[in-house]
Amino acid sequence: METSFLSATILLILITDPLGNIPLFITALKQVKPERRRKVVLRECLIAFVVLMLFLFFGKSFLEVMHLTDESLRIAGGVILFLIAIRMIFPSEGASLFSGKLGQEPFIVPIAIPLIAGPSAMATVLLLSTREPSRMLEWAGALTITMAVTTVVFLFSGRLNRLLGEQVISALERLMGLVLTAISIEMLMGGIASYIRHVGSAG
Repeated sequence: METSFLSATILLILITDPLGNIPLFITALKQVKPERRRKVVLRECLIAFVVLMLFLFFGKSFLEVMHLTDESLRIAGGVILFLIAIRMIFPSEGASLFSGKLGQEPFIVPIAIPLIAGPSAMATVLLLSTREPSRMLEWAGALTITMAVTTVVFLFSGRLNRLLGEQVISALERLMGLVLTAISIEMLMGGIASYIRHVGSAG
C-alpha cells in the first residue's frame, strides 16, 4: 500500500498523539514558572523535531549497519504501533515517568523523548525513509507539519484541557487509538506478506 503525503502526516500526528498527551504534558510542566513554559515548549518540540529528522535521514544507514531488512522493520513497527494503540484505547492509571520530574524544569526527558519522539515515532519515520527514500522531502514536510501541530497543541494545552475537558480528550485519544490499531495491523500484514514473497522468490 503506497503511503501518500496526507496519510503519512495523519499517521505521524496519530502516533505523537498531542491531544492525548495533554494531561501528561501539563503534569510535566506543573512546577515550571508560567513565563518559562512557552520557551520550554518550543525548546522541547525543537529537540524532538531534530531527533526525528535524524532518524528520517540517517535511518537507512543505521539499518544497513545493523543488517536489518525492510520487512523486519515493517513488522516491528506494526507491533510497536499496535501496543501503543492498545495503550491509547485502554490507558493505564500510572504515569510515574512524568510524575517523578515535577521538582525541576524538564529537559529532553520526558517531553521531547519519549512523550513526542518516542519509539513508535522513531520507528515510523525509519519505515517511511526506508520504504520510499526517493520521497524524503515529502516525509520531511509531513514531519514538519506534525511537529507544528504538536507545538501548537502544547502551547495551548491549558486552554484546550479546560475547553474540552478530560472526558472529551480521553474519548478523542481512544478514537485515535482505534484508527492507529487498524494502521498497525495493515503495516504488520504488509510486512509479513512481503517477507513471504521474499522467501518464496528466494526459494
